Amino acid sequence: MTPANASATATEPVRASTHAPASERSPQAAPAPHAAAVPGRARQLTLVLGGARSGKSHFAEQMAADHAAATGGPVTYIATARHGQDSTDEEMEVRIALHRARRPAEWGLVEAPLHLADALYTHATHDGCILVDCVTLWLNNLLFLDARSYPEHGLVTPPAAFTEEIDALLSALPTLPGHVILVSNEIGFGVVPMGAITRFYVDELGRLNQKLAAAADRVRLLVAGIPVSVKGADPA
Repeated sequence: MTPANASATATEPVRASTHAPASERSPQAAPAPHAAAVPGRARQLTLVLGGARSGKSHFAEQMAADHAAATGGPVTYIATARHGQDSTDEEMEVRIALHRARRPAEWGLVEAPLHLADALYTHATHDGCILVDCVTLWLNNLLFLDARSYPEHGLVTPPAAFTEEIDALLSALPTLPGHVILVSNEIGFGVVPMGAITRFYVDELGRLNQKLAAAADRVRLLVAGIPVSVKGADPA
């Protein structure tokens, strides 16, 4: 399955590694985690949820722009969509172009289709804001790593990197300085899918969203373009 939300690329991105899973990367090659935010510098984690075309990406982008205007700090956009020169997915290319066109030119860009925790460790700063769009595609990339296929019925066994990268993300989030905004789809409101792999994906994204929401300072659910406060107050 392909989740119904597109991350985007902008000018000339910094591409995070997309090959070795966490268990195969040497300790020397992995970025060192940041220390917790220094006193007086608020660490913020916001989760923005919503269905397809709910307005969640636009809302998250506005949050990042507001943070930059208030603090003067940089914004780094971490795109999880796979994007290459040989891409034949015209629909995805159009989605990427739309995201690129509406983002401020001064925002930094990092492509991290697999190793999201590494990208966060590397680019989080005390005065900055990181916007990850989106967790949905990132989980899809991990599940279908190396064009992995699954049976229509029966148990689903994802690649080892699936669990390793999720664990790495959940470990990273409490340590990151600055403001981190995560965008993810809420896809559990519909009917139960018939195929085993689709059911597995819906279940795993739902479980991950719960864990991200528990770690977040604020959770906003977008419904028809209107943000609904689920957890936490807006910053003063």
